Amino acid sequence: MFISNFRYFQARFAKIVIAITLSLCLALLSPVSCCKIASAVPDSTSGEVSPLDITAKAAVLIENSSGRILYEKEKDKELIPASITKIMTLLLIFDAIEQKKISLEDTVSVSEYAAKMGGSQVYLEPGETQTVHDMIKCISIASANDAATAMAEFIGGSEAAFVKMMNQRAEELGMKHTHFKNCNGLDDTIASGHFSSAYDVALMSRELVTKHPEISEYSTIWMDEITHKTKKGDSQFGLTNTNKLIRTYDGITGLKTGSTSKAKYCLSATAVRNGISLTAVIMAAPEPRIRFSQAAALLDYGFANCTNYKEKADDIVLKEQNVGGGTKAKVIPRIEKNFSYTLTGQESADNIKRKISYDKKIAAPLKEGQPIGRVVYSLDGKEIGSLPILSAETIKEASFLDYLMKVVRQFCLSGTAK
Repeated sequence: MFISNFRYFQARFAKIVIAITLSLCLALLSPVSCCKIASAVPDSTSGEVSPLDITAKAAVLIENSSGRILYEKEKDKELIPASITKIMTLLLIFDAIEQKKISLEDTVSVSEYAAKMGGSQVYLEPGETQTVHDMIKCISIASANDAATAMAEFIGGSEAAFVKMMNQRAEELGMKHTHFKNCNGLDDTIASGHFSSAYDVALMSRELVTKHPEISEYSTIWMDEITHKTKKGDSQFGLTNTNKLIRTYDGITGLKTGSTSKAKYCLSATAVRNGISLTAVIMAAPEPRIRFSQAAALLDYGFANCTNYKEKADDIVLKEQNVGGGTKAKVIPRIEKNFSYTLTGQESADNIKRKISYDKKIAAPLKEGQPIGRVVYSLDGKEIGSLPILSAETIKEASFLDYLMKVVRQFCLSGTAK
């Protein structure tokens, strides 16, 4: 009886050992890619969960150069964005500056409507003027609703007209789960028609930091001040950044916080390290500190799972190309920009291939800087980027006299050879 029971328990024990061994093997062999959502795994020693156990209602991490999603949780869920709405407001401001519709030195007059915004503000008074530069500081650093509204009126003529521009820009960026009702995100509900998603916030954040990197000159300021110039005289007003990661996270470049009682705590955090640019978005975190700690965890995860591949333009050897109908028979090609690509997950730089191709027919006239070909990069057979090959010189179209002189030179040379 004893031997029978012993053998029974021995068999059961063997089955348990085999099951545990198989489970461990499967866990070790399963590939972990930063392009897939990572599940939270409790730490058996500390009781803490992994950094990617995001407790905020929605979150997303993207790599900015390509826009690839590295992590997502409810990325398309429509939520109240609060003041991260101002990312779109800032994008339109910098677009207007780039298009030379406005300048940083322009003065902006504050309307009574803008001055009465309430919430997060810098207490601008009706009739007060501030430069565009200082208005951007107020929006980026202090998340000022009054400054955002004043700038909306300055660019759009009215906030309503500016909001139409915001929604149009959102559509251009492919923000399918976003609709704006105002320029600042103050006191809204999804039912009112003001909402966005974590992924859409990442899209507009990426557009802002990649198209207008100068935003970081504002969004990374910890403390500053503006001067109120009113009928009461001049007074200084201090600005303190609402994004606490500015002081604590290595490589941080911005970007914007947001919070209301309905939206809870939101953050779009952007950072750059070793040529890798990331955007982490946290929406509806239950506490202020959680949005910062979980955004930092997402950024850490991205930097740990990404590497930067770079090839300098000077390292690419290009040969002179034939030119038809020009005053010169050959043109010198050049490449102006370096190539950069962010590798994620199991991607390897060893599998990146480069192919140089030129236009089938390169004919004069050619202007310096005119495209005459491409350098195409591929990874595992899929194109990942390209660089234009440009003409390094201007070559005029040959005239009848040029052809005549060419014939004369050839005749003379042939006569000399004899």
